[in-house]
Amino acid sequence: MQGYNLILIYNPSGEKLLMCKRAKEPYKGLCNVVGGKIEPGETALAAAYRELYEETGITEEDVTLYHFMDLTYYASDLYLEVYVGRLRCPVTLTPEKNELLWVELTENFFDTSRYAGEGNLGHIVEQVRIYQDRVLAVTP
Repeated sequence: MQGYNLILIYNPSGEKLLMCKRAKEPYKGLCNVVGGKIEPGETALAAAYRELYEETGITEEDVTLYHFMDLTYYASDLYLEVYVGRLRCPVTLTPEKNELLWVELTENFFDTSRYAGEGNLGHIVEQVRIYQDRVLAVTP
């Protein structure tokens, strides 16, 4: 079963979520969180930090990632590990392939005409909101 990660990065105040506008399928043209494939022999957390850096330029010094939830798709033979973090301070983003943008948390992340993931993104963002005191704490 192939592993992937999804990484939700909040700005320092916790009021905005970092998104990428997908340049290719699946979900071309829709907004999604950053993430990618867990490579063989790589720990899941190391993969999350690697993907985060490759896609945004954000480093482990900028954010502590919290392993928040897992989703398993047996029919697709894949699983997703979801990580959450809030930036310690503002950063300069360096996009890899996809345009990066900060999105207000007042958005409807269940809107499948704008956001990828068949509504799953809305569910994940709502779960982070419920547990934000625990998962969005900034550690030194």
